[in-house]
Amino acid sequence: MTDTAVELETVEPVESAQSGQPAPVSDEQLVAMLVERARSEGLQLTGQGGLLQQLTKRVLESALEGEITDHLGYEKHDPAGKNNGNSRNGTRAKTVLTDVGPVEVKVPRDTAGSFEPQIVKKRQRRLTGVDEMVLSLSAKGLTHGEISAHLAEVYGAEVSKQTVSTITDKVMDGMAEWQNRPLDRVYPVLFVDAINVKIRDGKVANRPIYVVMAVTVDGTRDILGIWAGDGGEGAKYWLHVFTELKNRGLDDVLMLVCDGLKGLPEAVETVWPRTIVQTCVVHLLRNSFRYAARQDWDKVAGALKPVYTAPSEDAATERFLEFQESWGAKYPAIVKLWSDAWAEFVPFLSFDVEIRKVICSTNAIESVNARIRGSVRARGHFPNEAAALKCIYMALMSLDPTGKGRKRWTMRWKAPLNAFQIAFEGRLTPSNN
Repeated sequence: MTDTAVELETVEPVESAQSGQPAPVSDEQLVAMLVERARSEGLQLTGQGGLLQQLTKRVLESALEGEITDHLGYEKHDPAGKNNGNSRNGTRAKTVLTDVGPVEVKVPRDTAGSFEPQIVKKRQRRLTGVDEMVLSLSAKGLTHGEISAHLAEVYGAEVSKQTVSTITDKVMDGMAEWQNRPLDRVYPVLFVDAINVKIRDGKVANRPIYVVMAVTVDGTRDILGIWAGDGGEGAKYWLHVFTELKNRGLDDVLMLVCDGLKGLPEAVETVWPRTIVQTCVVHLLRNSFRYAARQDWDKVAGALKPVYTAPSEDAATERFLEFQESWGAKYPAIVKLWSDAWAEFVPFLSFDVEIRKVICSTNAIESVNARIRGSVRARGHFPNEAAALKCIYMALMSLDPTGKGRKRWTMRWKAPLNAFQIAFEGRLTPSNN
């Protein structure tokens, strides 16, 4: 491909067979002619003066001309507009940032100054596609400088770091509304987990960001909110979080799955006294591996599997005693870990296998955490708490863009829903939607 750009004005119009005068070329005809010419002559498609920029300019200016025609009520040079009190008053040049780079357009004006263009509004310097692209890149963890460099390299668009910051700051209003939105009256399961992020507040230190995710009565996943902890994640802290959820309309939770967070069971009992607190089995296994040598991981996992797949609590106790006999001498810390968590580990053993699948299979919350960790890791650390929450919020809003994950969950939900209905009779009412 050459560096030769094509000018729209160089495309020769087709003469009319009747008048011998050049016939007007429609936008569709122009596009077809330019694309064919680009193919045959190797014309520049992207970059300054490229085909895509000029097509964007043509489309925008055509749309603006249509807007002022609708505003005035008559076509350009139409005698009907004479002495009607308002008329066209030339144009003003304006450069807007688009997905294909900066494009200079001529914006029409009227003598009364009442024309308000919509396709390129007054004081607007970016079209929406650029904002969406910046938000998408930010959600993937790119820093403001990296986003600016990416847009300049790929699209030839000069976007300052301050502009990127301005665009991403727009999400904060939406975040506040999302964090305070009304909730359903009851959820079958809540998952509570924490992600550690580095925040530079005088000095860089780890701070927990807590995520609460629900499985709805319809079988879909819903992130109920995110909170920045200060290290005091005791009963008082969790009481504040759960009270906030209750004030937003959440009256009952059947089961709450967590990773043994300090003070959480006591807070749950205060807000939702009938809720069963269940230790996350996946987290329990993962924490066990911290105390085992790498070459023993598979053996330890195999020895613990009969414990969490046991048909009853009594059977699980027997299997755990067998594990203790085999591995207790070598890894006493693993035995203590499971013993300390036993009261919150065993509740799910008394439920149907369909309920166990929902509770033990934490793929839902794990996939959410993986996306959050990816964004956080790419950023390194954050200047303050608000910046960390903004990054995580954008990562959450970009989850499951195709909707395939939501569809899979809904398709597998009927059997667990029936099991929950039987186990928690009278507390769960499915949606009619």
